[in-house]
Amino acid sequence: MVTTVLFGGGGDDNGCDGERSLDLLPAALLETIMTKLDVASLCSLASTCKTLKSCVTRVLTFTPNFHIFNVSLSMETVRPLLFPNQQLSSLKLDCGRLGNSAIDILVRPSLREISLHNCRDFSGDLISEIGRKCKDLRLLCLGSVAEKVGRSISRCAFEDLLNGCSHLEVLALMFDLSLYLRPGDGRIFGLVSDKLTHLELGHISSRMMTQLLTSTEISGQDSSQVTSTVLQNVQQLRLSVDCITDAVVKAISKSLTSLIDLDIRDAPLEDPRQLSDLTDFGLHEINQNGRLKHLSLIRSQEFHPTYFRRVSDQGMLFLADKCLGMESICLGGFCRVTDAGFKTILHSCASLSKFSIYHGPKLTDLVFHDILATTLSLSHVSLRRCHLLTDHAIQKLASSLKLENLDLRGCRNLRDETLKAVSHLPKLKVLLLDGTDISDTGLSYLKEGVLDSLVSLSVRGCRNLTDKFMSTLFDGSSKLALRELDLSNLPNLTDAAIFALAKSGAPITKLQLRECRLIGDASVMALASTRVYEDECPGSSLCLLDLYDCGGITQLSFKWLKKPFFPRLKWLGITGSVNRDIVDALARRRPHLQVSCRGEELGNDGEDDWDSADIHQHIEAQEDELEQWILGDEGDVEMEDAENESEEED
Repeated sequence: MVTTVLFGGGGDDNGCDGERSLDLLPAALLETIMTKLDVASLCSLASTCKTLKSCVTRVLTFTPNFHIFNVSLSMETVRPLLFPNQQLSSLKLDCGRLGNSAIDILVRPSLREISLHNCRDFSGDLISEIGRKCKDLRLLCLGSVAEKVGRSISRCAFEDLLNGCSHLEVLALMFDLSLYLRPGDGRIFGLVSDKLTHLELGHISSRMMTQLLTSTEISGQDSSQVTSTVLQNVQQLRLSVDCITDAVVKAISKSLTSLIDLDIRDAPLEDPRQLSDLTDFGLHEINQNGRLKHLSLIRSQEFHPTYFRRVSDQGMLFLADKCLGMESICLGGFCRVTDAGFKTILHSCASLSKFSIYHGPKLTDLVFHDILATTLSLSHVSLRRCHLLTDHAIQKLASSLKLENLDLRGCRNLRDETLKAVSHLPKLKVLLLDGTDISDTGLSYLKEGVLDSLVSLSVRGCRNLTDKFMSTLFDGSSKLALRELDLSNLPNLTDAAIFALAKSGAPITKLQLRECRLIGDASVMALASTRVYEDECPGSSLCLLDLYDCGGITQLSFKWLKKPFFPRLKWLGITGSVNRDIVDALARRRPHLQVSCRGEELGNDGEDDWDSADIHQHIEAQEDELEQWILGDEGDVEMEDAENESEEED
């Protein structure tokens, strides 16, 4: 909640009298008042005058929460804000510009929540110190630890962590554990807190996970005691393994008696052998205790085109029998399952609200033919790369008027009739249509209804589209809720389409134009000049802009990518070959802007979404005004440097 606080009375227009009157008050009094405010209110105060800014700076040295995720701060910025703070209880930070030298500043006994992303330049010392110092820790999320060349993590570091943090309730280690632990080392997780309810591991071998859950021998501990406590209270488990097998599924189902949410995926390097793969019998083992509400089983083709070739419709029958109370199901890579298997799931799980099938090559319209005969109330549906689906299936599916999220990426047989059907969904917020066969006419149907509620729209690779659909959707006739727009790989899209977007003033925060060969400098200038709010500077809404491999981008665009244009921009995709020196100079001038020039996807989205995850609800926060305040100060310095360099060039 943001609180409005008024200090002082009337004065001249520039506020000087108000500032002088504040100088008469004891700083201790002002700071005592400020301790009652949240961080957003503090930052609002800091922007009013020097006196309040000075007080806020001191107050922030003992604020209990310090959350900045969307930008990497330097050691020079972090040290004065964190070092004096002995009351810090929650720290959530992007550590992309920090390393081992920051451990003493970040890790302290008062912390109960730690979430550190992009810890590539930290070694296992970070993990050890957390275990030694943070005895009262409740939540820990570490991402990308020791990924930088030369950094490593020892087994002792994990032991220090699990022995020291005996009150952990949420643990997320988002990096490849198999690089640092031998197969038998999984037993050290028997040391984990018996209060743990959420566990997420970035990557672990299925053999190690199976040993962890079935082992009764841990060095220095009584085996019977370990067996009774290992992960017994875990309610949510999210894993990435080398290969999902019957053994690991059975071990999870039998050992984790409190499990409510199971999310497990793999990406095999080669086709698994029969004895080391998931089969129908493995699905029969799922949900032995009947408590499971959310299930996600995905085999990704990231490294090799492999699928669950040993799971058939019979496996789906087994699963449906055990999962009658399921609320969400996500299945990916089940190439042998037909309409009969998927239909059994839909008709058996009466409480299902989220249904996702990723790459179902045998799934057809028949799955949804009699969906009206069920009591389902679906809010999220994903049917990615289900190539046999046609408009008829979506027309049936659209009978569920509660749909909020519809992902149809890769369904290449879907045409304009699909859009006519979904245009009447009053609650639809996310619509993903990548690679479908839609046209400008089809997208015009969205204008008649659903566009007012739509927050995210993706038409990547819909090669029939031209500038016309942009002129129709963004004609300025209505106030749009749209925030995310993906127009990548549209060969007929030109600068005229971006002119229409800019002219409408739509508050887009994420715009992807990659591989649009006809998009050029004029689009960048139009976006930079956009005024979304009257009282803010140009281009104020864009946080992500992807221009990778846009054929018309030249050195001229970089003049518009400097500050003060695009003040909120945090991710920029560009083709490095335009001029590498200019790209590097831009990165130096805007150190908090993540510039990508190798074609990688920007932001936090992966190939497949792991949505509805409680862990991510714990660790993700909305953009903090503290971040804006810090960036404002540093941005002024950056702009001065840029101006000086420009003058020298002239």
